[in-house]
Amino acid sequence: MTAVAESLQLQLTPPVRYLLRWADTCLIHAQRLSEWCGHGPVLEEDIALSNMALDLIGQARGLLTRAAELEGQGFDEDQMAFLREEPDYFNLTLVEQPMRRSSAHSPGGDFADTVVRNLLLATWLKLAWQRLSSSADAELAAIAAKALKEARYHQQHAADWAVRLGDGTAESQRRMQAALDKAWPYVGELFAADEVDAAAAAAGLGPSRAELREPWRAEVQAVLDEATLALPAEVPFVATGSQGRHSEHMGFILAEMQSLQRRYPGGTW
Repeated sequence: MTAVAESLQLQLTPPVRYLLRWADTCLIHAQRLSEWCGHGPVLEEDIALSNMALDLIGQARGLLTRAAELEGQGFDEDQMAFLREEPDYFNLTLVEQPMRRSSAHSPGGDFADTVVRNLLLATWLKLAWQRLSSSADAELAAIAAKALKEARYHQQHAADWAVRLGDGTAESQRRMQAALDKAWPYVGELFAADEVDAAAAAAGLGPSRAELREPWRAEVQAVLDEATLALPAEVPFVATGSQGRHSEHMGFILAEMQSLQRRYPGGTW
């Protein structure tokens, strides 16, 4: 009988948790974006979304490798990506949410949801990479400098689509506003700083998420204004994915992501 890989038992120090928050957000966002492969609204966009998913996976790889080095038990990026239990993932809850409806009866959204999510996250990641590129950790700074170029493209790509659809037909505008309203309750978590953020900022490892709020809001607002979309009202709810407490969708994502590595641990092509 084929063995099933055991889960990693990590030493989750504040620096490791900090890096995993960025890494896991990139990884799970990439997993959701990759669901568009072969299903894009037009061929060019199908390719663009797949390429953005690959960019995010590359960013996750670098961060997971560095997190494993700081964790100190000799794990590699594949083990870090595929052999943790759900509470040991620290991605934003927003990236877990279904992005593409695969049938008339399945959960998820449409292309508008993807455009909105890409805009919100690419803007946030771009601002984070800008600050992380001056990290006291030289390896993290190098990862961020490369990722920044990719995030700038991701943001511009999403902004172009947001304006095209938001300021397009009545139907495209309606869908974009509905997508924005649906995503907005998860936005508070992007800036929910805690002791992990405080420790990273104090050590020069990277920024507290709280300091991204105002520049993020200004950049997103500028796009929404051009797209004739209304900024939703603030909500008191703050999601908890970055604390390791996830939505009901996360388990299904991990079951799909981890199945091969769990069934054939250490397998190679």
